[in-house]
Amino acid sequence: MTTMLKKVLPAILCSFLYLGVMAQGLPQLKTAMDEFNNDAQLRFALAGLYVIDGLTGEAVFEQNAYTGLAPASTEKIVTAATALDVLGKDFTYETKFGIISTPGGKSLYIQASGDPTLGSWRWDNTKEEVVLAAIKNAVKMKGVKQLESVIISSKGWIADDGLPARWTWEDIGQYYGAGSQGLNWRENQFDLLVKSGANIGDPVTILRTKPFLYNYKIISEARAAGKETGDESSLYYPSKGNAYSVLKGTIPAGKSDFVIAGSMYDPSRQFAKTIINELKGIAVVKDDIQLTGKSYDNVDWLYTHTSPTMAKIVYWFLRKSVNLYGEALIRTIALQLKGEATTEKGVEALQEYWKTRGIDPEEMHLYDGSGLSPQNRITPHAEVTVLKYAKAQSWYPEFYDGIPLYNDMKMKSGTINRVKGFTGYQKSKTGKEYIFSMIINNYNGSQLSLIRKMYQVLDQLK
Repeated sequence: MTTMLKKVLPAILCSFLYLGVMAQGLPQLKTAMDEFNNDAQLRFALAGLYVIDGLTGEAVFEQNAYTGLAPASTEKIVTAATALDVLGKDFTYETKFGIISTPGGKSLYIQASGDPTLGSWRWDNTKEEVVLAAIKNAVKMKGVKQLESVIISSKGWIADDGLPARWTWEDIGQYYGAGSQGLNWRENQFDLLVKSGANIGDPVTILRTKPFLYNYKIISEARAAGKETGDESSLYYPSKGNAYSVLKGTIPAGKSDFVIAGSMYDPSRQFAKTIINELKGIAVVKDDIQLTGKSYDNVDWLYTHTSPTMAKIVYWFLRKSVNLYGEALIRTIALQLKGEATTEKGVEALQEYWKTRGIDPEEMHLYDGSGLSPQNRITPHAEVTVLKYAKAQSWYPEFYDGIPLYNDMKMKSGTINRVKGFTGYQKSKTGKEYIFSMIINNYNGSQLSLIRKMYQVLDQLK
């Protein structure tokens, strides 16, 4: 055998082996991905796709599978799976209410737990009116007529605004940019009702907030725009020494009672003020609110509010992509594994947890639990590894149930500026099961157009 032939044969053999794998796998997927990569919308983009056999775990297709990409909300599958595995699907948060003796008399004491569902409209037992009625009834039954203060303890939860350091200034004032704190209320959201003038350029006037926000001022710098423009407004937190939030941007002209959803930056105090107002006629409560990390002994407990189970929280976290839940979960995981409820400790805990389950920590450079930060990076391989692990766990049915349905496929979507991703599970017509992650960074043009093209690729798994 000549030297040249010895060199050529291995190359030919490798080519046949590669073609054999593709033939046994999904050659049409490679064709579809090649076409996708050559599309003008991907000219300056980075596209990652990793697909494995859901039963054997063998790779079916990979492109940039080990490249860190901004995942947007597809990151939520990592936080959700970790919460279910670490805390358990039956885990619940407890917010306890009691009476303690303080120097001036008796005070209402609230032991918070980081529950992100307190006052949420998603369950009957968490709705604000139900929670407030239960507290009011408990105080009434106790016969307390005067309270010197409202003391909220968030032991283990540092007294901060709950905002991850790498979130953008434009995001944090919007409803989806609500940070997680030791005590959360109404998902830390409120509705701002405004009115716009009849003509383009007319001012937008603040009408009211729902619920009423105490000691909370909002001024409007927003203007009316064309009636076809939609909501192009943004709420900004107080800054530069200002004691008020600012509404900027535009809304369509000629609108009355137009609703803009914003985030509360002080939910603990809003909750305390709401309770003080609720107890009028039952007890006199002085307007003294204290936030502390200290826990008290000798509490005369009145009422304990229990959250929905973790399985139910994860359902809405995945199904409606509630960022607050992700931030609460990652901090709760941190408290469980690291003893301190911070986002930074939560990220560290996630990296260590998944390292023992086949994911290199360098595959997950995260700054939050929801995917809102544009600086998050995760590999498609990491997301698929989490999904594969989840499939073998007892809590998988609840996890799977929470994953939305897009394009008739069970997959979590993710969207931030010039980022689009889908990750999930698919069973083909032939009964083959696949687990996949597809993430695109820095695409150009229409998002809707890109999504249609991504569906054409993922359709090959059907």
